[in-house]
Amino acid sequence: MRVLVTGSHGLIGTALVAALEADGDEVVRLSRGHQWEPESGTFDESALEGVDAVVHLAGEGIGEHRWSDGHKAKVLDSRVKGTTALATAAARRADQLRAFVSASAVGYYGDRGDEPLTEDSTPGQGFLADVCRQWEAATGPASKAGVRTVLVRSGIVLSPKGGALAKQLTPFRLGAGGRLGNGRQWQSWIAIDDEVGAIRHALDNEAVEGPLNATAPNPVTNAEFTKALGKVLGRPAVLAVPAAALRTMFGRGMADEMLLAGQRVLPAKLEATGYQFRHPTLDAALRAVLGKG
Repeated sequence: MRVLVTGSHGLIGTALVAALEADGDEVVRLSRGHQWEPESGTFDESALEGVDAVVHLAGEGIGEHRWSDGHKAKVLDSRVKGTTALATAAARRADQLRAFVSASAVGYYGDRGDEPLTEDSTPGQGFLADVCRQWEAATGPASKAGVRTVLVRSGIVLSPKGGALAKQLTPFRLGAGGRLGNGRQWQSWIAIDDEVGAIRHALDNEAVEGPLNATAPNPVTNAEFTKALGKVLGRPAVLAVPAAALRTMFGRGMADEMLLAGQRVLPAKLEATGYQFRHPTLDAALRAVLGKG
């Protein structure tokens, strides 16, 4: 299979490309600036020549900067305009493409307390939820043209090479790790191997269409997550960062939506369509990705 991948040099894209190529698939990396510019929606459609499927992972980093109005606009534009351009081009090749797999996130559900959330759950409130709604809606041209379209709502992807876990490792190894706020917010996580596995499942399984929760079947609270990480690293994780301190460090919007909010997301569609998780429990997942046996 020949697969076009955007965001191919990111955390997920790098792992996905390696897995696809290891299985003999041909990967076309869509290069930013030369073939496309997601913020403006510019796209060279010749990149789709001979392509069987698209995996769209690109987007401005959400947690890399404080949420100024300018940064929030970049986050939204890079997703909506870039996705619209790709989906519109995919629609013109509906007879050629087997699948259009586009990234999204569990932020779609907003802060929902203890409510179990599946792909059928309603969207939530807030900036992240609004971004995810518009991001997903931007795939409309492809799905309306008959291209099987999958919206991968990823949770916290566990890898020491990037993302939230990588940022936590140093303070935890120094014994300065602990819960955020009261620690009762749910964290829906997935090991990098299963994130890649879920995307490949979306590519290969024709029964998978529409929203797909890419999260492990056993979400945990933030307090449970920090305890498990401390245990795997052999370090205490008894400190706590007060909510007020997080809001001072990161700004209220980012702190409230990314660090203090939670979603208890379940991978209903992955399980219903036969996906077998490599790492369904947090302790085993952390040991695997951190090389702790």
